[in-house]
Amino acid sequence: MTSVFGADGKNVPCTVIEVGPCVVTQIKSVEKDGYDAVQLGFEDAKEKNVSAPLMGHFKKAGVTPKRHLAEFKGFDEALNPGDVITVEFFSDANFVDVVAVSKGHGYQGVVKRHGFGGVGQQTHGQHNRARKPGSIGACSYPAKVFKGMRMAGHMGNEQVTTQNLQVLKVIPEHNLLLIKGSIPGYKGSIVSILR
Repeated sequence: MTSVFGADGKNVPCTVIEVGPCVVTQIKSVEKDGYDAVQLGFEDAKEKNVSAPLMGHFKKAGVTPKRHLAEFKGFDEALNPGDVITVEFFSDANFVDVVAVSKGHGYQGVVKRHGFGGVGQQTHGQHNRARKPGSIGACSYPAKVFKGMRMAGHMGNEQVTTQNLQVLKVIPEHNLLLIKGSIPGYKGSIVSILR
């Protein structure tokens, strides 16, 4: 993240995203595939690192091999395989949605994962239960732990969508997009931007 000064002189926190250039690798249609979508490829890959089926896919489209592929629905523009989409695609967009995989935090307890307060103060003989969940079940009836109980477990590393993020600036000469606020994921991760 970084920050820029707005027209009113306020310092606005923002995230800088490199957008494209993305190449159209396939056009999907209702007649052939059952739905309408555009498949985009991002970031060049070496041929030795691409599988033979994918190499055939790229050669059919007439493009160089790409490391990342993603499908997007709702394109109004008429596109063909080999067309390039740059950051200027977002020049008229005021707000966008960002989809990415959030940072993974591994296996975490209830205090960090769900914000529990622990079992309380270190009193009345407690010596090892300060950050434990406490009682989780009912009495002899129903004699089980209900599904969905907030407990310790795997935290993060899941797909997250952040909606209605304001586009502050488009810098076409460097393929950069400045978005107000933060987005999910770690530095250098691959994200999808929806207009």
